Amino acid sequence: MPPRFIHRLSEIADDYDALLCDAWGVIHNGVTLFDGVDEALSSFRKERGPVVILTNAPRPSSIIPAQLDRIGLSRGAYDAVVTSGDATRAAIESLLPRPLYRLGPDKDQSLYEGLNVDFAPIERAGFIVCTGLEDDSRETPADYADFLQRAAARGLSMVCANPDIVVRWGDRLIYCAGGLAEAYEKLGGNVVYGGKPYAPIYDLACRRLAGIKGRALDRRRILAIGDGVKTDIAGAGQNGFPSLFIAGEGGVHEGAADAAGITLALQRAGVAADYAAGGLFW
Repeated sequence: MPPRFIHRLSEIADDYDALLCDAWGVIHNGVTLFDGVDEALSSFRKERGPVVILTNAPRPSSIIPAQLDRIGLSRGAYDAVVTSGDATRAAIESLLPRPLYRLGPDKDQSLYEGLNVDFAPIERAGFIVCTGLEDDSRETPADYADFLQRAAARGLSMVCANPDIVVRWGDRLIYCAGGLAEAYEKLGGNVVYGGKPYAPIYDLACRRLAGIKGRALDRRRILAIGDGVKTDIAGAGQNGFPSLFIAGEGGVHEGAADAAGITLALQRAGVAADYAAGGLFW
């Protein structure tokens, strides 16, 4: 069934008690805060209930508010942040004390803070933790073909800290850890995910909401908002949440902001959204 198309969040806000809102592609494009988003989230918090930023960032949630500050999102627009990094740490701990190979940029080092990990070269590693490409400004998963083949031949599991395949950075698409994980699975490699669309990140978000509200919330009254059909929208459906698909200027499905394009993008992914919009406005 095609989604119901809306122009403003206020059209449906009374039906929901909380929001799980994606960051990259809905709130910002890595460079710019999108028009209307701050007002939409702040107004929902004031009139309806809590807002949790739910992001596949492969880092602890504690560092995300400062990043949102720099982009211009006010602290009054959300109550908490839950990241794929938060959910991934539990997966890493389950594989310790085996040594791990760290695949990703140095900026993601905070993922390992407080964990008793033994970093090792691929020849000695017991598993891989992938937070992304080492240089996503110029690399693609094809640059890692030989490495992934060697790892798959050893039968190493990969913990993927960010299931997103790509995100839009300004006016271009860049690959994420999910792109490497997808290539690894095609080689027969085993991948463990914590972020969207998988259950651990949603369960963690619900616990955070329960802590804010003082009680557990009905998932049918928590609206999940996102621009990724295979992460945000698929994850909402698989985990019992209604969803709002955003296909505006910053989404990974840019160019699908009209009704026909949105419906086609959802159909191609084999998922359904309850609502769709070209952007997040109050």
